[in-house]
This record gives sequence, structure tokens and C-alpha cells, in this order.
Amino acid sequence: MAKKVLMAMSGGIDSTVAALLLLEQGYELTGVTFRTFDNISQGCLEKEKGCCNIDSLLEAKHMAQTLGFEHHIVDFRKEFEDTVIRDFIHEYLQGRTPNPCVVCNATIKWGKLMEIADQMGCEFIATGHYARVAESNGRYFLRKGADTQKDQSYFLWRLTQANLARTLFPLGEWTKAEVRQFALSRGYEKLSRKGESQEICFIPDNDYRAFLASHAPDYASKCQPGNFATADGKIVGKHRGYPNYTIGQRKGLGIALGQPMFVTAIHPETNTVVLGTKEEIQDSTFYAHNLNWMKYASIPQGFEAIAKIRYRNEGGTASLYPENEKLRVSFHHPVNSITPGQSVVFYEGDAVIGGGIIDQIIK
Repeated sequence: MAKKVLMAMSGGIDSTVAALLLLEQGYELTGVTFRTFDNISQGCLEKEKGCCNIDSLLEAKHMAQTLGFEHHIVDFRKEFEDTVIRDFIHEYLQGRTPNPCVVCNATIKWGKLMEIADQMGCEFIATGHYARVAESNGRYFLRKGADTQKDQSYFLWRLTQANLARTLFPLGEWTKAEVRQFALSRGYEKLSRKGESQEICFIPDNDYRAFLASHAPDYASKCQPGNFATADGKIVGKHRGYPNYTIGQRKGLGIALGQPMFVTAIHPETNTVVLGTKEEIQDSTFYAHNLNWMKYASIPQGFEAIAKIRYRNEGGTASLYPENEKLRVSFHHPVNSITPGQSVVFYEGDAVIGGGIIDQIIK
């Protein structure tokens, strides 16, 4: 009997090719697409934008029907609002910079996929992510996707052992170019040329400041003009409200101090944004919290790994020191713009050891 798989479909090329591959491998598929957010452009006359729009939902359903398996559109807008968007707003108003895709993958995509899979009697769940699942010594862990330019393991570090044990990544060994060629070879010429969104799905114009202004209930009181200051406390100008800034930001500061200046710290309690030179945005040590370990159940003091603090960051060698519920991370060489609220993910070769949320920079 064919093994049943719940296939998460976005209407895009990656999830569609993933579905094609699983069908050719003999799996029995049921498709599901999430409705997570309404984002109607001004006047409600133009089409919705972003990756979760009505067109994408209908494309996913049409593709599932074309491939011959049932498909369900599931409305998770309330759950998405209560978790991903609430966290996004809360973090910015705390002076941190969140990563909503990490939260969504853990709470909505896998959290809800597992529930639906159980309801539908599906043994596995599958997505079009570029990543791989491996097992060693009784533990499941992620490996980077074979396409290093598309690898998405950074966004998936919060997946649990239970999640990984039931997850299939059909594109893990493929490159994007191979995926496009495969779609073309199966007669899906239009799909093979389809682009992809690089935006946060609920902020299709990439203007997070406008989103906060319209969605954060206490934004007007939080986002008041305040002081730009240097690390020694010297006031050097006025800013437009601390939620408008992120660590490492250089452009859009609206201030000229004779040399390039960067945001080095944000203090919501005093509405102060600290500026510094390029050298002053370099740090070596920070604490991480909300940890999730994959390859190993725990690590010893001083464990060395490659730590990535941003998706497009190559990562650097760091020593890891567990301290109660937190982890002290010490890079061997200073790195730019360690940003509280962002994810740090630890690698051993192409294997994900685990990850956490950047908490406090240690000066």
C-alpha cells in the first residue's frame, strides 16, 4: 500500500515539483494550502500581493487537481495573527528585529501540518523547501540543501524531533536550475519560468514600518521622536521613533556626522537609538535563548560550531557555552551586526546542530 503524504502546496514551482517527484516515487498525496493573511492593496481594487494571495491558493488547488489528488484550503488567519504577527509586532516594539518565517514554520506550517496529517491519516508531511533530513544515533536533524544558494535550513531550526521524523523534502538533493528543467521536461513551461517572492508574506511591499503603524495597537505612543546618541551617551541628533530602526542600519538615518554611522543598539525604555562607527557594530559574544537542539540532545561546554546570525551570512567559527536555559556564543573573530531577535543557527559541516534566538550582546 502506498504511503500517504500531506503535501503543503503554495502554487509555486518548488512545491509543485516536490509533489510531482513524490507521485513518481509512488506516494499517495493529499494537498493542503494555508490561508494565513489578507493583504489587499489600496482601494481593494487591485489583486492581492504576496505569496499567500487568492491567485496562489487557486493555482495550488488547480495543480493538485491536474495531478490527480485531493486538495484542501485551510483558513489559519486567526492562528497566524495570534502567533506570527503578534510576535512580529511585539519584538519590534521591544527594540528587537524578529524573523517571522522561523516562527511561522514552527507554529503554523509544521505545527498545523502535523495536526492535519493526523486527521487525514497521513504518515508523512512534505514541502518544497531546499533542505534534507538525516538521522544519527536515534536523533533526526537537518542537513543543508544540495543547492547552497537556495538552502533553507536556517529558517527550519525550530523543527522538533517529532516534526523531522515525519518530514519529506523532495527537493533536498536538487538545485533550483534542475527543478526548473524538471518542470519544463514534464510540460509545465509556464511554471518553469515562474518567479518567487523574496518578501515577508504579510508585508508584500517590504515596508515593515508602515505595517507596524497600521497594525500595532499602541504604535503611536511607542513611536515618538527620541535621541540619537553615541555609546558614551552624547546626544547627536533626533530620530523618528525607535521602532523605525534595526541593528546595523546605515541608510535612512537622516543624520550627517561626517562619517558613516550605524545603529549599534536600541533602548526602548529611553527611546534612544545608539549610533557608532563600522568598528562599533562588530561584536564577538552574545547570549541566545529559546534553544532547540537537533543533531545532539545537548552539547558540552566549549563546543565549536559554525554559527550563522543571518540567512545570507556565511557564518563564523564560535565556541558554545550552555548556561542554564541560555547559551553563550563566542565568535573566534568579531562579526558585524549581531541583532537581538534574529535567529542564530549552528552547523557542523552541513548538519544543523540546533539554533536559538539572539538575546543579549555582551560588550
